[in-house]
Amino acid sequence: MRRPFFKIVLIMLLIAAPVAGLIVGGGILWRRWRWEKLFDVEIQKAAARYRIDPLLVKAVIWQESKFNPNAKGRAGEIGLMQVQEIAAEEWAESEHLKDFTHAQIWEPTRNIHAGAWYLSRVMKRYTNTDNPLPYALADYNAGRAHVLRWNKGAAQTNSQAFLAQMDYPGTRQYALNVMDRYRYYREHTQK
Repeated sequence: MRRPFFKIVLIMLLIAAPVAGLIVGGGILWRRWRWEKLFDVEIQKAAARYRIDPLLVKAVIWQESKFNPNAKGRAGEIGLMQVQEIAAEEWAESEHLKDFTHAQIWEPTRNIHAGAWYLSRVMKRYTNTDNPLPYALADYNAGRAHVLRWNKGAAQTNSQAFLAQMDYPGTRQYALNVMDRYRYYREHTQK
């Protein structure tokens, strides 16, 4: 009499475990999807203001913070777009904001605006290349001094040569990740 009971319990557990996994996993995916949509309005506004593709801004946010507004980097960068203090101050000055402090960049709207402004600015630096995106992303991630070191010879105008010349594997991977995510958003976002 005991064996059929144990078999039934075992079968129920074998069925319940994958179902529970789907429920929990689906919940995680749902939360992640919801976070990706949460800042769309602000991304659109900032992208329009600074004349940059909102899907690129979104791809940078995805790479920088995975849409966590409380993200903090090792070098003092903060928020959704991991804005550093100097970039935040330059943005605030360009926007004529009085009594601005870097701590205000924790606010998602300001963070997205400052990050989109800076991203737009670095994109404009590399318009004489076949594809300004890898240069701009490397600049956003590692800084202009590194980009100037990497864009020698053919890498001055050829983005593939530029990517190959980078001696920071993390920055190369950063640029590739953002470009892949940007491509994903362009392919999966309805116009």
